[in-house]
Amino acid sequence: MTHPVAKRGQVIGLLGGSFDPAHAGHVHITTTALKRFQLDRIWWMVSPGNPLKENGPAPMAERLQAARAVMQHPKVDITDIEATLGTRYTADTLAALQRRYHGVQFVWLMGADNLTQFHHWQDWRWIMDNVPVGVVARPGDRIAARLSKTARVYANARIPGRAAHTLRDYAAPAWSFINLPMSSQSSSAIRARGEWR
Repeated sequence: MTHPVAKRGQVIGLLGGSFDPAHAGHVHITTTALKRFQLDRIWWMVSPGNPLKENGPAPMAERLQAARAVMQHPKVDITDIEATLGTRYTADTLAALQRRYHGVQFVWLMGADNLTQFHHWQDWRWIMDNVPVGVVARPGDRIAARLSKTARVYANARIPGRAAHTLRDYAAPAWSFINLPMSSQSSSAIRARGEWR
């Protein structure tokens, strides 16, 4: 697959994950992040596999096809860029994107559930120190996320949710936590019901 196009000066949100499968909750997070963080585009980065998960996901082609079926928006690109870059960890992917796309500002997007265990990610401090981060609340994760190690270590870099639209203007470290109307959908629940694979 060809790499997505980005123009100098654009601010692009990156939403990574296995998308196994993609669902309406991912769409909800994406459209909310576009508006609240005032992003020019969002790239879904469908990952080859999550290093923190034991069982591998469905084949990449199936996950890309499902993602494109569920997420149809003119400002959203569905990509397999991690596979084409040959990166496995988020920090490596972000560093490669910054080298490849000069003059483009990237914002890492993640659910609040990821913030609670973000300090277990490979080179998590490098990520926080080099890319602004937009955190989107999901059901049941708000309090744990706000009390997480990452939230405590980077407390001084937090931008209030009411000012989330300014995240795009900050150099890292900078992060903002936004609440949104809840969607309880999850990929694991869809798999458990036998609706995928």
